[in-house]
Amino acid sequence: MGEHEEKHEESLMVKLAEKIHGHDSSSDSDIDEPSESSIKAKVFRLFGRERSVHHVFGGGKSADTFLWRNKKISAGVLGVATVIWVLFELLEYHLLTLVCHVLIFALVILFLWSNAYAFINKSPLCIREVHIPKDPVIEFAEALRFETNLAFTVFRDIASGRDLKKFLYVIAGLWILSIVGSWCNFVTLFYIVFVLLHTVPVLYEKYEDKVDPFAEKAMHEIKKQYAVFNANVLNKIPRGPSKEKKKD
Repeated sequence: MGEHEEKHEESLMVKLAEKIHGHDSSSDSDIDEPSESSIKAKVFRLFGRERSVHHVFGGGKSADTFLWRNKKISAGVLGVATVIWVLFELLEYHLLTLVCHVLIFALVILFLWSNAYAFINKSPLCIREVHIPKDPVIEFAEALRFETNLAFTVFRDIASGRDLKKFLYVIAGLWILSIVGSWCNFVTLFYIVFVLLHTVPVLYEKYEDKVDPFAEKAMHEIKKQYAVFNANVLNKIPRGPSKEKKKD
């Protein structure tokens, strides 16, 4: 009986140790799981975005077009832009000449179509009246006015000299844009930007998990070089009075 009791006690101790060990391992796994989720939550995204690429582009029809959600519409828009670029660049059409030729072609087709019904004893073609609605024009004008005033405000803040970092970014961007503008005219530059908007976002959305790690390394190196440049050069440049000093 004594030996049986000892064996029973040993089996209870073994079961108790297994339960304690299982509880520890489950608690360790519970501790590890949030750390993994927090690591996933802190994944670097280009430009510090927290939303999807579709939401960055507005999440509407324009985003669907840029990201090729509807391939027919996206291909049609890109095809029309390509035709316009070919007409102006390769065929060297001028805007006024193109508009006049399109109007002549449309008027001739509609005129012949309307008068053809007299020879076949049918009612003439009814051409509908076209009116430009008032509300979209007013909304577009208001949006244009708001964006123009915002651009003037940003230009004033940059020119005031309070933010040297932003000033250097804008100067570098305008300088690069002027170099690109010297290589091609406005129509070609607009077409290149239009094509990039219809290709780069959809490729980035597809391969963002591979692009973001390289972008993180590049941004880290840029910040490192900027810190050195800021310490050696920018901090030695006198700056304009800040807003707080002006208020005082």
